[in-house]
Amino acid sequence: MRARYLIDRTSRTLLLACAFLTLVVLAAIAVYTFMFALPAIREVGLWHFLFGGVWRPSEDPTVEGLYGILPMIVGSVVVTLGALMVAVPLGIGCAILLAEVAPQRVRQFLRPAVELLVGIPSVVYGLVGLVIVVPLVRRIDGPGLSVAAGIIVLAVMILPTIVSISEDSIRAVPKSHREGALALGATHWQAIWRVLLPSARSGIVASVVLGMGRAIGEAMALIMVLGMTTKIPSSLFSPASTLAGMIAAEAPEASGVHRSALFAMSVVLFLLIIVINGVALVVMRRGNRAQGVG
Repeated sequence: MRARYLIDRTSRTLLLACAFLTLVVLAAIAVYTFMFALPAIREVGLWHFLFGGVWRPSEDPTVEGLYGILPMIVGSVVVTLGALMVAVPLGIGCAILLAEVAPQRVRQFLRPAVELLVGIPSVVYGLVGLVIVVPLVRRIDGPGLSVAAGIIVLAVMILPTIVSISEDSIRAVPKSHREGALALGATHWQAIWRVLLPSARSGIVASVVLGMGRAIGEAMALIMVLGMTTKIPSSLFSPASTLAGMIAAEAPEASGVHRSALFAMSVVLFLLIIVINGVALVVMRRGNRAQGVG
């Protein structure tokens, strides 16, 4: 009995230490990033930095640089929301297919394919987008390197995450829910729409949040298909740039105020992700309260 007690106590202590270490790492990243971002904020000014429309850094101390990140903020938001508008309906539909509709043989084929998509490096998605998606968009309008190409590539990248987690959430709903709905006279689709999806809402929202987090932080694939212009996109067929893409593209050669401005850009990206997670948490809590959970 004493050995079991010691093992249980030790395991609990280790788990608490791991959780605390996670918070320490997160705090260290936040402090480090904010510390290196302060010089640019002080020199440029917070308002001009966030809402300035011109990004023209200068490595020469005698030449004044312009550090307005509004085009990158707009590009990040537009591309992320566009990708979610494409990926969320497709992902939830595919999750319903795998969990409730498809026969076993189809599931055995589709599920490994979805899992394989998760492991493909983002640079491969970028190459495929550059070779296939960009020429297709160019045939419609514009130069091809555009917001539309970025949305398509990003939607394909986040689709496996949404499908996998949503399917697990739907399959985790107790069978009694489905059987009760069918016993009351509901059709199979009515049981899915009215019972299973509301019951799996928290997991589906979590899948969307994880997909959104990957989308807004993606860099390499979007660098290859967006065009990386520093202007606010005027349409879906215009080039654009994102916060993560600009950081990845310019960080190796940046120095001085330019380098500090990139750190400040990463702070904005960090805060955007915190806001997204906070909104998702509120949505999940309201959904649980509406269902009488918690």
